[in-house]
Amino acid sequence: MNKAAAVDLVEGFSLEMTGKDVPGLQEAASVIPQGTKINVTFLGNEDLEMRVAASKAVKDLGFIPVPHISARRLASQGQLEEFLGRLQEVGASEHVFAVGGDPAEPEGPYPDSLSVIQTGLLQKYGVKEVSIAGYPEGHPDIPGDVLWRHLDEKALSLAQQGLDSVILTQFAFDTDPVMAWIKEVRARGIDTQIRIGTPGPAGIKRLINFARRFGVGANAMIVKKYGFSLTNLMGTAGPDRFVSDLSELLAQDPASGPVKLHFYTFGGLLATSQWTRDYIAAQS
Repeated sequence: MNKAAAVDLVEGFSLEMTGKDVPGLQEAASVIPQGTKINVTFLGNEDLEMRVAASKAVKDLGFIPVPHISARRLASQGQLEEFLGRLQEVGASEHVFAVGGDPAEPEGPYPDSLSVIQTGLLQKYGVKEVSIAGYPEGHPDIPGDVLWRHLDEKALSLAQQGLDSVILTQFAFDTDPVMAWIKEVRARGIDTQIRIGTPGPAGIKRLINFARRFGVGANAMIVKKYGFSLTNLMGTAGPDRFVSDLSELLAQDPASGPVKLHFYTFGGLLATSQWTRDYIAAQS
């Protein structure tokens, strides 16, 4: 195992939290390296105040907030500007994640994240870097050619506007489609940082349920890469094997460019942060 490559992949990780996770963030704060990027979700059961308060908490604790902007959940341009304005007031608007969002039908004028990016409003409120979504294993509702076209268009639009970009992926359990996808991104001339989504340590049953919900290759793939038993759904699995395998493959492919990890913290912010600390220590 290439320990240096493993440490390089994990160091500088980012995390994800919901608006309700502020107590969990406070609990984990001493374990999370200062300056870590922490994404704040834009869920249907949260409101503006929760999203802004969570982003402010991230900032106040010494981390970098990356609030999500869910295009199809925005009812109007006014709602987008109000959100960006409130984020700017608390110093949390420099980094955002523009994503289409869950609703099948848009609630307002923005059918996808590209339409939000193309408004030109992001810079007005101090945005400097925009994360955009990547799908190494595809998307259950969007054809592959459409996903690639949208990725190309978003990367181009951000470059034309002078905004930095990051590609943040849906979580994956299998390194093969991830590496194939990274190769395709680079072949398309997109050299921005990629953050590969992976679940933090979590209950096995919960991992599989999330995988099925998001159309991620579950069952056999999870067993293969995570090395646990589907007959023991009460246990907990961590991403050790996936991370070690991915770092090895990246080290063998210098054309893969800058790649880091983004943890979906189904098992909690503290458990994930402790896992990253212990994993890095074990390789050192």
